[in-house]
Amino acid sequence: MIPYSIPSITFDPITGTINGVQPQDRKLSDLKGYFIDSNAYNARLALDNPVIYSVASVEPDQGDGQLHYGIGVIAPGQVGAEYFMTKGHFHAWRPAAEVYIGLSGEGFMLLEEETTGKETLLPLNAQHIVYVPGATAHRTINTGSVPLVYIGIYPSAAGHDYGVIAERNFNSVLVNVNGQSTLVKRDRFSIAS
Repeated sequence: MIPYSIPSITFDPITGTINGVQPQDRKLSDLKGYFIDSNAYNARLALDNPVIYSVASVEPDQGDGQLHYGIGVIAPGQVGAEYFMTKGHFHAWRPAAEVYIGLSGEGFMLLEEETTGKETLLPLNAQHIVYVPGATAHRTINTGSVPLVYIGIYPSAAGHDYGVIAERNFNSVLVNVNGQSTLVKRDRFSIAS
């Protein structure tokens, strides 16, 4: 017999909503400095301030061995040649790993190891699982024409460190080049690409 009761939670894998959980929205204005083409960013922001992504988080319990999870939804779209994406983060407790499971849509997970800077770009589509090792920054990117919906499961002690990415960003960007998703080093990216 379980000594406590955690309610069963229902969710919609297409819309990314969790019954009874209010998502936290990130609008375009919340991502100032994250997109590489600042002129395209400013022009888009002058037109509108759409929700780029939202995350509905569930924290059933705290303490050793406990897990938290969240469902993320990234809208389709681009700023210049760069796809809509999350801010990306490290875990505050660096050893914490995370598992992402694609529910619907198509996109990628960009991983960047903290000590080596080594990057890995992995597909995150429906029915794909991506393992994020500890001490690895991770960013989710929607390259499709419909919302990308995924679930992330991580230790309750993980926390989120957005500061490092806000300060220096990732070493590379995923851009649309003639209809192809292409990973380009940030310092070699040309706005004319």
